[in-house]
Amino acid sequence: MFVTSAESRALSRLFGLLAENLAEREVRERIGHDLLDLLGADYFASFVWDEQSRRFADGVWINMSPDNVARYGSYYQACDPITLKLQARRVPTLVNQVMGQRELMRTEFFNDFLARDGLFWGVNVYSFADNRNIGDLRIWRGRARANFDLRTLELLRLIEPAFTSALLRARGRHADAGAPPCAALSRRELEIAQMIAEGLPDKVIAERLGIGFTTVRTYCKRIFDKLEIDRRSAVAARLMK
Repeated sequence: MFVTSAESRALSRLFGLLAENLAEREVRERIGHDLLDLLGADYFASFVWDEQSRRFADGVWINMSPDNVARYGSYYQACDPITLKLQARRVPTLVNQVMGQRELMRTEFFNDFLARDGLFWGVNVYSFADNRNIGDLRIWRGRARANFDLRTLELLRLIEPAFTSALLRARGRHADAGAPPCAALSRRELEIAQMIAEGLPDKVIAERLGIGFTTVRTYCKRIFDKLEIDRRSAVAARLMK
């Protein structure tokens, strides 16, 4: 398929992200920003289907109210008229392919949940492995925008295999209990962690790598979370394990 220059740049960033050594939840968190950019969308959420409880759990989201997302978990997914239908299709699907917009707008789910944050036009992607849903992507636009279209589905069909592979790699690393702590770090995170271990301040790291100071701080937070530490002086010891 033909892609524009802007789409090509967004896809390049997205595929680069999905090739990194990321934790499972981090894959779903970070892909959302690139998807909003690629698709000209406004809102993003991602959940994992829990077969035992028969519920969607472990949600991450962008531009949605945490309180509203919490209400989805506690109540609104029980009256959700679209998501199980979208999941059953197992391919990128426009919300209006399973329910017309006028019909959706008459539901409690739309008026008391979706509309509260401004979600109007939707498209969903579901990743399956061994017949199990291991993660989804829920992308929405506000009412002032146009609906998603068939081109959106073509772009998402390009992305879904890489998204599924990234989730499976993350699950494989999580299952390897003998892996060293630094195995959870991406190449860039490991590079920055080594600089931290050398005692370099964030400003110097930013200058050496040619990235923003705030970007370095974001990387530091992810490094600390992955290494399960809360201070810079502990980085060197964790890298040596």
